[in-house]
Amino acid sequence: MKQTIIISGLVIISAILSRPVTAAGSWQEKILFNPTPAQIQMEEERQRVMIYEGLTDVQVTQAMEQQFERVEHMMFTGTVVTDTEGEVVVDPDTGKPEVEDDGC
Repeated sequence: MKQTIIISGLVIISAILSRPVTAAGSWQEKILFNPTPAQIQMEEERQRVMIYEGLTDVQVTQAMEQQFERVEHMMFTGTVVTDTEGEVVVDPDTGKPEVEDDGC
């Protein structure tokens, strides 16, 4: 029950704070690739999970490789698809970036 409340709270907070991001220098990238000691403490001691929304597939792959020891504290949703050159793939019908189907 307590875990359900915590996870629900994290989802709500993430939904409020998250915006689709594809540019370098976003706050999500800073937390993902250069976490503060406080962020690490929340992940380790409080078992917090950070939900990253709207990062590119390249950024997610990079995180999986460079931050592997923290993977259990990460969740990725709305991952933006890129082509072989790393450029965002745009849906020709809608003009919006294509995102991976994460099943959510």
